[in-house]
Amino acid sequence: MRKPVLIVLAVILLAAGAGGGWHWWKVSRFLQSTDDAYVQSDVSLISPKIEGYIKEVRVRDNEAVAAGQVLFVVDERDFAAKLAQAEAAIATQEASVATYGTRLKLQQAMIDQAAANLRSAEVDLNRAQLDYKRYTSLVTSDYASRQRYESAEADSRKADAALGKARAAVVAEQSQLAVLESQRREEEAKLEQARATRQLAKNDLDNTVIRAPVAGIAGNRAGQTGQYVKPGTQLLSLVPLPRVFVTANFKETQLTRIRPGQPAEISVDAYPDQPLQGQVESFAPGSGAQFSLLPPDNATGNFTKIVQRVPVRIAVPADGPLVRLLRPGLSVTVTIDTRREGAAEASDGIVGAAQAGPAPPGGRASP
Repeated sequence: MRKPVLIVLAVILLAAGAGGGWHWWKVSRFLQSTDDAYVQSDVSLISPKIEGYIKEVRVRDNEAVAAGQVLFVVDERDFAAKLAQAEAAIATQEASVATYGTRLKLQQAMIDQAAANLRSAEVDLNRAQLDYKRYTSLVTSDYASRQRYESAEADSRKADAALGKARAAVVAEQSQLAVLESQRREEEAKLEQARATRQLAKNDLDNTVIRAPVAGIAGNRAGQTGQYVKPGTQLLSLVPLPRVFVTANFKETQLTRIRPGQPAEISVDAYPDQPLQGQVESFAPGSGAQFSLLPPDNATGNFTKIVQRVPVRIAVPADGPLVRLLRPGLSVTVTIDTRREGAAEASDGIVGAAQAGPAPPGGRASP
């Protein structure tokens, strides 16, 4: 009786071993798994752009908010006064520019008057020169007195001096026109500066109302009514649920055949009986150690080789059964089936993954 039982047990054990080996050869050796994985989301940190006292808080913790919804209101009285001050400065500069426009028109009239005086001086000089020539001929023939000749000569010189004065007046008036134009451009520049100041004041006034940049769930609210805040003060965390993804930190020895586009099974610790089917989306541009606060410097001191981990982003289907229950920070276990080649190029692959060929022997990678 013992011999047949032993034979049956041996057959069963042999069949189980053969089945396990077959499963390992066909399936398990292509599966890469890790429990160093977490649900994450693109959390938006809400901060003010201006400083002041919070006047109103219009959001509560764990409340769903829509994009553009008002979250906080900062006391706007100082900013409204600055805007009014900027408006007054613009009015002043506009009046100044208008004044220079009037002065330019007046200066152009002065130039026209100086030009008319110049033409009159030219006519007087021409007449005085003709009289001087005429009396020069007459005085030689004793048909005119010496006194009359000298008077004509003086008139000619006086007309010549008046012409020079008229020319200088024209040049001076034209130069004054250039000065006025330069001053008007300066006032116009000040006007543009005042308008820019007004726009900044408007922006500050608008920024007293803090709105949600995206739709999501409000959490970690720190802003309270009456609190004094400055630019960069964290008031609220806005989680854009249900848009989440999984970051799985795989060992570098597990990345040989992992490619973007391969299927991944996600087991959430909070819901172990409802696995999700995800997909490898992308790889981090470096290992986790490279982005740490103090990256290791292996070029100094003694060296101990430590297996590095590379974050792999796993896309979660938007229509999954748990998509509205997942929260950033939840622990998950990710298993990737590397039998499929994936849809990404080799440049999107991982460190040391350029070699093709069968997977190295060994069982299912341990997390």
